[in-house]
Amino acid sequence: MNVVASYLLLKLGGKDPSADDITSVIASAGGEADAAQVELLLKEMEGKDVEELLKDGKEKLKSVSMGGGGGGGGGGAAPAAAGGDAAPAAAKKEEKEEEEADLGGAMDMFGGGDGY
Repeated sequence: MNVVASYLLLKLGGKDPSADDITSVIASAGGEADAAQVELLLKEMEGKDVEELLKDGKEKLKSVSMGGGGGGGGGGAAPAAAGGDAAPAAAKKEEKEEEEADLGGAMDMFGGGDGY
């Protein structure tokens, strides 16, 4: 990927990139260019217009599904029961009472005891 990025940077700079140009761009960023990849890219790009390739690529990407679009949600509230008795029954859910455990001061984060 760094070979392609270097090639594009050089093209944006107005150069017709050579293998040495691409290698030096990668080296200036602290990397090491793979000579085989550089030569392959130059061979594949020979006689092609970068602007036209990018334009064609953008057109192809328009048809690619990227997911997203939201999950749709939960479908809203449930419809009311016909008899009317279901709603009060649901409201009468038993509440559980939580108990606090005495940890003997082990959870006193600041070590101050009871004196707030």
